[in-house]
Amino acid sequence: MSESANGKAPRRALIVVDVQNDYDGGNLAIKHPPFRDSVANVARAMDAAAEAGVKVVVIKQLAPETSPVFAKGSHGAELHPEISRRSRDHYIEKTLPSAFTGTDLEEWLRANAIDTITVIGYMTHNCDLSTVIHAVHMGFAVEFLSDATGSLPYANSAGYASAEDIHRVVTVVLQSRFAAVLKTAEWIDCLKTGTLPERDTIFASNQRALARSAA
Repeated sequence: MSESANGKAPRRALIVVDVQNDYDGGNLAIKHPPFRDSVANVARAMDAAAEAGVKVVVIKQLAPETSPVFAKGSHGAELHPEISRRSRDHYIEKTLPSAFTGTDLEEWLRANAIDTITVIGYMTHNCDLSTVIHAVHMGFAVEFLSDATGSLPYANSAGYASAEDIHRVVTVVLQSRFAAVLKTAEWIDCLKTGTLPERDTIFASNQRALARSAA
């Protein structure tokens, strides 16, 4: 089996972030990649993790009852059926973007000797991004499955960005420093073979971009 930078095989946990009904055509409908495709990959990753003995943590976002999304007690706040019917090793409810803030996630990971987390779920640019960066600052290695997540479009005083633009840019940024970004099928293959996913650096990513611009 391949080894991580510390000379040991990674001890992974799969972090399933906020796969809730509001994202499935609700008040925060995921647009890219399409929800039906990404949630299928979330399910595939959960099944592969269970088969490989990788612990699964399910996260759920909650908001006040008056909130337009994730309101406590609402259908939109409930876990998507593909997630609720699958087994998990730990369950966390949160109120802020990062799955670490105000929760016992770090304590649970340390207690289970986890050194690598694989983040899936929603949204690429919000709770996933916050969780990934938070994890890196805590010393965890991070993997991110780009087809088991998704984004939606934004327009505000800073401008407009499509769901595809947001998803693409965030995944490129994550791969440059914060996480190994890969597809679900590639991750499942890593579980089976012990191969470690490719990681990159800010400098190398920038150099490739400069070379591409000069070509």
